[in-house]
Amino acid sequence: METKEQKRVKIEFVSSTDSPEFTHLTWALKRSSVVGLDAEWKPIRTQQSSYPTVSLLQIACRVVPRLSDGDGTDPLNDSLVFLLDLLAVPLPLVWELLRDMFISPDILKLGFKFKQDLIYLSSTFCSQGCNAGFDRVEPFLDITSIYQYLQHKQPGRKVSKETKSLATICEEVLGVSLSKAVWHPLVPSKELQCSDWSHRPLTEEQKTYAAVDAHCLLEIFTVFQSKAIKEGSSLHNSIELHPLNAALGLKEILDKPGVLGPISWFLCRNTIPLDDALSKIIRKYGEKIVLKDSDRKPRTTRRKGKRQSSVGLICKQKQVENCSDCQGPPPWDLSLGGDGCPKFLCDVMVEGLAKHLRCVGIDAAIPSSKKPEPRQLINQAHKEKRVLLTRDAKLLRHDYLIRNQVYRVKSLLKNDQLLEVIETFQLKICEHQLMSRCTKCNGSFVQKPLTTEEAVEAAKGFQVIPNCLFDRNLEFWQCMDCNQLYWEGTQYHNAVQKFIDVCKLNE
Repeated sequence: METKEQKRVKIEFVSSTDSPEFTHLTWALKRSSVVGLDAEWKPIRTQQSSYPTVSLLQIACRVVPRLSDGDGTDPLNDSLVFLLDLLAVPLPLVWELLRDMFISPDILKLGFKFKQDLIYLSSTFCSQGCNAGFDRVEPFLDITSIYQYLQHKQPGRKVSKETKSLATICEEVLGVSLSKAVWHPLVPSKELQCSDWSHRPLTEEQKTYAAVDAHCLLEIFTVFQSKAIKEGSSLHNSIELHPLNAALGLKEILDKPGVLGPISWFLCRNTIPLDDALSKIIRKYGEKIVLKDSDRKPRTTRRKGKRQSSVGLICKQKQVENCSDCQGPPPWDLSLGGDGCPKFLCDVMVEGLAKHLRCVGIDAAIPSSKKPEPRQLINQAHKEKRVLLTRDAKLLRHDYLIRNQVYRVKSLLKNDQLLEVIETFQLKICEHQLMSRCTKCNGSFVQKPLTTEEAVEAAKGFQVIPNCLFDRNLEFWQCMDCNQLYWEGTQYHNAVQKFIDVCKLNE
């Protein structure tokens, strides 16, 4: 049976205007009082003369049921998340639908730093013939503002001026990590944030990750709404809200009473008007996003000092490209005095890759200090006869790098990175190597497995062994470096099967 904490969330991928999913999206927007918005695009690594193309628009809807429905649907517990594929759907066919949603006075829009998303969205639609693009979102509430309100209401707690990440806000307000903010069997990885959202088809993990980002906005707003309603006595003495003023923030209502948006659109709207409680929240806390002409083009960064010639830039770029691939035998090669055992050093940008390499039995260390300088990374790699793995192109520009000691990983996802390193360095992976190193510290296991009694003794004051393991006659293994204990349970067998599939050992 589903608990109150579990939210029933349905994810629908919309890739055609002729699909049932698009029909459902149109229906949901007419019946939603609150929507959470987010957008995804291919990560940009360098400054560009145009904005990136938005690949995916996430719309999480809190649907308001009609009394005639009689289905018992609770709008606070049931949500729909639509993933609108902007690479597949003809943009002119959805422009009006999205424009109406953005400016509808009957839909409160939620976002996290959504102005940048709106700028990129407007640029994307303009590039496809929708010259008007988008210029505003109202009524709107930024999750950062909601967080500051909730933080301020806690006795004895100062309001932090630091801008928190959405993951941090989600964890502090909801008490769960962002990956678990929605009831779903898949748990997205942090690496998905930087994945290539322009590549099709999207993986199920990408879809879930994108849906969670939008859905958690509704969850955070629900917490805020309940607190605001409890303190609603202070709102009762406020000026009564006219339905057409619901789209305006409090400041604009007080400064310019009677100022309305496009009257013709308001009069023919077919959405459900906001209830009184939500209208009062919008009146007191509502915001809006308005784009200016200066937002239409990317800003160019001007640096003081000498300008670098285009020839110099081309030469530097070629230098980086030439250093991206290792040249010559790796430092563990027998011809260079090495022991023949592959060893890697993964910097902070590919720390997740280090754990994957350990899982397939490869020696993969991480930097000895938290924020190492390039020289420290190179020295550690040279001293330990390792190849430094990185995604930092700037690191490759240092002249003192040794060509066969640094490799720039090109893939974004950890599984792809693992395969890339295996193929590049022609590593031999066997099934008996899997899960043969400590994933915590990279240490080796003791030669002989421990009995249950020996494991219990070794774990005293250090690690708790579940009681359910005592009668299963399992073998325990201990790391010789950090003393961490491991056993061949369900997680072990699942991990082994995962890397058999990733490394294609059955083929």
